[in-house]
Amino acid sequence: MGISLGELARAVGRSDATLSRIERGQIRPSYELVQRILSYLETQEGLTSPRLTVGDLMHRPLASVDSNATLATAAQRMESGSYSQLPVVDDGRVVGSLSESAVLRALAQANARRVHVREVLEPPYPVFDEGFPAELLPPLFGRYPAVLVTRRGELQGIVTKADLIRGLRGAPLRRTAGD
Repeated sequence: MGISLGELARAVGRSDATLSRIERGQIRPSYELVQRILSYLETQEGLTSPRLTVGDLMHRPLASVDSNATLATAAQRMESGSYSQLPVVDDGRVVGSLSESAVLRALAQANARRVHVREVLEPPYPVFDEGFPAELLPPLFGRYPAVLVTRRGELQGIVTKADLIRGLRGAPLRRTAGD
């Protein structure tokens, strides 16, 4: 974070020597001092590294597939855009999702050429406003492979596990279609 011991000491009202002794384990700080130190560090962290939101991470434009499309069309769309999942829409409204796993299961069946996306539809992804904190996504990604992002109720983009990993490790966030 780039905070010197002296700066921290001044901020929490203690001497450099006291904080140094705490750091070396020679003395135990009071609970109140630990709270002041944590509060100061959290404040500084917020100043130096703003919190990521789903709006920062989202992939735009949002690629989707119509529920009436054939599975072959959806598979081609996924392949050409390097998408591992797509939201499924009807008249601009999200009605479900389609994953690579669902496509593979369906294509393995004998009648795969006649199958439509609506027949292999999976549950829709959760939808969040663009200001939703990205740090709250990991538990959701244990259950869903992606979340959708809105601005004033309008769908704007999608955030996948790969997008979150990219954002948390500090890699460039903006992707173009097919990245």
